[in-house]
Amino acid sequence: MADAERVTARQRAILTAIIESYIETGEPVGSGTIARLQSGESVGLSPATVRNEMAELADAGLLEQPHTSAGRVPTARAFRMFVEQLSGGVNPRIDAARLSARSRSQIDLSFVGVAGTQAVLERTSHVLATLSSGVGVAIAAAADGDMLEHVHFSRLAPARVLAVVVTRSGLVRDRVLALDKDLTVRELEVAANFLNENFRGWSVERVRAEIARLVEREKSEYQRLLNSVQQLWVKAVPEMDVPVQTVYVDGVANLVGSQEDRERLREVLTALEAKQRLVELLNAYIDARQESVRVVFDLEEQAPEMAGLVLIAAPARMGGESRGTVGVIGPKRMHYENTMNAVSYIAQVFDRMLHPEE
Repeated sequence: MADAERVTARQRAILTAIIESYIETGEPVGSGTIARLQSGESVGLSPATVRNEMAELADAGLLEQPHTSAGRVPTARAFRMFVEQLSGGVNPRIDAARLSARSRSQIDLSFVGVAGTQAVLERTSHVLATLSSGVGVAIAAAADGDMLEHVHFSRLAPARVLAVVVTRSGLVRDRVLALDKDLTVRELEVAANFLNENFRGWSVERVRAEIARLVEREKSEYQRLLNSVQQLWVKAVPEMDVPVQTVYVDGVANLVGSQEDRERLREVLTALEAKQRLVELLNAYIDARQESVRVVFDLEEQAPEMAGLVLIAAPARMGGESRGTVGVIGPKRMHYENTMNAVSYIAQVFDRMLHPEE
């Protein structure tokens, strides 16, 4: 990064001190404040020396002076450099194992008794909002690639059946079906057994395609079974039932105190309420294959109304497969180390949360 190459070790220490002070207080930081700090490379520096270094940092686009204040605040570029410093170097501070014991205990206790992917994701958004004082966001992976775990049919009345389809992600779909012809309890059992024995572990869309292929090919007694299976499956998982990624959002009220411009705040809240917009945003930046937490400062490239906000997110896995994305959206002034480690911890132990007995 060009900025990092031009910044000296002393300037980096001063910039880090400014960022940490600004995160704690929310107030512009003056040279006198930094000179008094007894840590890092800034020990023993006079206010005049610090002031000169801050001027250099401002010229490099890493500090800016709000209004007529004598102090300076970090720019987005400065925060980006700060995050890179946290994540890299000889002793990186971003690691799920570095999350405080208190935070780990708080997270673990929050998930006690919570079962299923959807429930875990919903609780995740609340936990992250609480830990970060930002907006906790969690989205489930797209359902079209989900795998069939079990299906069950129950006869409610003539030509009316309750279908329950369970996928491996923990999603349960139950739907009352109005059939074209009545099916007996025995026929429903045979159809369910056929699906469970032949298609367990298949994606729901692949099941549809394979049943259609078999129906087209078979012209025998087997055909009647396939016709019943097809009628049940098509109605239980309609083709027009477009898979929608479930989105959980918590902590939107946390942004109220972080945005001075009321019109900007209204735009941000509107965007957060548009769940599909959040899905597009997270899918644009978070790759299910990535192994670590990612911090994104340029949200306005995908969503102009998100300008000034930061996304910290990571894919959540179960059994090696992505089951969704968890993260936090908040102002640039947030506790990056704690939030990044919390997101990383939850993403990494997602599998254990779903299978606590293992």
